[in-house]
Amino acid sequence: MTKTKRITNRDVVLQTATNLFLTKGYSATSMDEIVHASTVSKTNIYYYFKSKEELLSAILDELIQTYTQLMQDIAARSDLCVQERFNLFYQSITSTEASSLAGCPFLTLYTQMPQEAQELRRKVGLFFQDQIHLVNELLLEGVRTGEFSPNLPTKAVAGLLISTLEGALFLQHANQDPALLGQTLTTLVHLLK
Repeated sequence: MTKTKRITNRDVVLQTATNLFLTKGYSATSMDEIVHASTVSKTNIYYYFKSKEELLSAILDELIQTYTQLMQDIAARSDLCVQERFNLFYQSITSTEASSLAGCPFLTLYTQMPQEAQELRRKVGLFFQDQIHLVNELLLEGVRTGEFSPNLPTKAVAGLLISTLEGALFLQHANQDPALLGQTLTTLVHLLK
């Protein structure tokens, strides 16, 4: 028999704050709104998180862990060719991005962070560096297996893919065009051959 994880007040606050920060915005969400929406007392919230910025840091940690694990799990799927793994990643991303103000939770949160929140900005930067590294490894595999051009500058293309994906998420959201991201990814993969 497997044990189910008990939902704590901390979990409720994190989920509530994540939803509010991504749909309404970090700057536009007050701690009082989080108290009201979560039905967790302010005292209890401040027991777990000393400030709104500390709450944002915990949210970023959870998002980074979730997305990193997702990407690593997909990258490890050796039963799929590299292009199929990129497609699977795209499908996973598009099913989770609709509620973010900027189309992407990291872009949404990063643009609303206080300027002095350098540690939080660094976390997001490191996350994207890790994603570029992972994509580079997939591209190298695609070159080795003959899926992609042997002359492909993989590191530069990995940065291009991640930045294009972020831009496409934003444009898809801004234009309310659910097909944009898929078209962008298909075009990019075609150009790699």
